[in-house]
Amino acid sequence: MKGGAAPDLRARLAAALDVAAAPSSDFDLNAGVAVPDLDWRAAGVLAAFHEDDGRLVLTKRSSRLRHHPGQIALPGGKVDPGDADEIAAALREAREEIGLDPAQVELIGRLPPHRTVTGFAVTPVLGIIRGPFAPIPEAGEVDEVFTLPYAHVTNPESYRTERRQWRGDWRAYLVAPMGPYYLWGATARILHALALRMRA
Repeated sequence: MKGGAAPDLRARLAAALDVAAAPSSDFDLNAGVAVPDLDWRAAGVLAAFHEDDGRLVLTKRSSRLRHHPGQIALPGGKVDPGDADEIAAALREAREEIGLDPAQVELIGRLPPHRTVTGFAVTPVLGIIRGPFAPIPEAGEVDEVFTLPYAHVTNPESYRTERRQWRGDWRAYLVAPMGPYYLWGATARILHALALRMRA
């Protein structure tokens, strides 16, 4: 996507936000399972694509974390009292988790919240990283910072459904593995929803 690709990347992401779509959840793929009525905890995650080639920055969470240990995730976390909103939380967490300066991020917009089985309403924030970026993983929180190609994460055909037992029942979920990285669960569901919007 080099050579004038940044405006095209911005246009594609912005166009995706204009596509009407319902909010997503971890419960969507399981027939007969309704989204529970909970006091959802607000959170924000940053889907940051680099301007050079559209690669998406992701993290491998520490295996010692309470929520989603060892999983592939977008940088982000719950909204703290000092955060103005989910966008502020996503940018703050991205700075803390991967060393991304908010000044380097061109914000494009946000997707509808994704509700997780752990009780979070996660707002995905779309952005473009401008300029060189050398990630710095947060010790104790992030085991690795890596990228996946734009063509992989924005292609609906990269995703498939798998099943496993969870809390005594079989649960269906999306995966989009590539190389050593097993992209699945809430992060895969969020990115699949974006991929569908980008194809529309």
